[in-house]
Amino acid sequence: MSKNKNNKAIWSTRIKKNTTSIFKKVGSSINTDKRLYKEDIQGSVAHTEMLFKQKIISFKIKNKIIWGLNKIQNEILKGKFIFRTDLEDIHMNIENRLHEIIGEDAGFVHTGRSRNDQVITDLKIWMKHSTVDLIKLLENLNKVFLKVAEKNIETIMPGFTHLKNAQPISFAHYLLAYFEMFKRDKNRFENNLKNLNENPLGAAAFAGTNFNIDRFFTTKKLKFNYPTNNSIDTISDRDFVLDFLYTVSACSIHISRISEEFIIWNSDAFKLIKLNDKIVTGSSIMPQKKNPDPLEFLRGNSGSSFGNLFTMLTILKGLPLSYFKDMQDDKRLVFNSFDLLKNSIQVLIEVLNNFSANKKRMLELANEGFILSTDLADYLVKKYNFPFRKAYLITARIVNYAESKHLKFNDLTMKDLNKIDKNLDESVLEVFDLRNSIKSKKSYGGTSFENIKKMIKKYKRESK
Repeated sequence: MSKNKNNKAIWSTRIKKNTTSIFKKVGSSINTDKRLYKEDIQGSVAHTEMLFKQKIISFKIKNKIIWGLNKIQNEILKGKFIFRTDLEDIHMNIENRLHEIIGEDAGFVHTGRSRNDQVITDLKIWMKHSTVDLIKLLENLNKVFLKVAEKNIETIMPGFTHLKNAQPISFAHYLLAYFEMFKRDKNRFENNLKNLNENPLGAAAFAGTNFNIDRFFTTKKLKFNYPTNNSIDTISDRDFVLDFLYTVSACSIHISRISEEFIIWNSDAFKLIKLNDKIVTGSSIMPQKKNPDPLEFLRGNSGSSFGNLFTMLTILKGLPLSYFKDMQDDKRLVFNSFDLLKNSIQVLIEVLNNFSANKKRMLELANEGFILSTDLADYLVKKYNFPFRKAYLITARIVNYAESKHLKFNDLTMKDLNKIDKNLDESVLEVFDLRNSIKSKKSYGGTSFENIKKMIKKYKRESK
């Protein structure tokens, strides 16, 4: 087999001087995009089969190219392939090696395409698979949320607004709030798949090609839904990258929020949850410490994901049509965000499987801060037909009185209550029961135990 003896870049005939060493270093993307080798070979095989179908290349050349590409893939899988930075990217590395294996016929593989449409095709194929991976991880995460929620339906805790005790809720209801967040993240990733299913291959450099190619053939071969409609937009488009980076960022926010709450709740000040020794670390100087480092890792990762999104937005904000070298950074940002989110979801699953609720402390804290005040105001409206604002004022006076006497609601006697409003009868005392409060929140989506049981059944049914 003939070899590519000069081993120079394909454009060396036109460009006479060697590229400066510093630009070779920064201009090469092979250390990033070698991750796309399977997708690059897959795209090249489909493109080659299409060229033969359209009688642009012969049967013999088609078979030589595909045989050579398969050989290259085996070399990479076995760790025998040498990735060369002087060949810039995965596309030229593979094409150069193909030339070494089968000779000049390797040059036919690039007929009717450009690296511009080739790289977008590779990236979209990779992102489709990676998006499906993240969807499956989110499904697993939400199964864990359901498992933990099911064990804590009647675990009473204070719900917070402004991090102050607000109203009593079920701990399961709190957990299911995050179930909803990650369910939306899953839906966003599923929506992203629609735009990822447009096939860029065949747009060539940006104007299309004068070869009689069949883009519908490669669309079917590469399992896209349909080819892109405009060749200029195809090469310029990185909306699918922005969609992915935004969805990763939104999901990272949700991971960061629960991490922050668990850090606070695990603190000595709150003691609402306890982390298993499997998911804490120690201190090099303080022997007593058990630090929630995995949660802090999750909280910190979100910043990197946001940075990747804003970097891509900034790259694109003033970029004319169609292709520019600026876009080369898209793969690094996508890969980094994917890796961060994948690791983060896996860590969060470990955390959820290795913590326990301090039910006693949750109940104690729920009995502080006059958490049943809204229930009392609602009771006055229903019992005495007071306007809510009048009921609110009476309740506020009762709170002020109890606070001045250093009493909790359930310490108040009828004598105490009648000092505020003489019309109150003993039925008011039933309001000062946390379980009654939670059970009464039966409006759809509310925290009642009955609602939560129904919602868990609904979620399980939907996930089948």
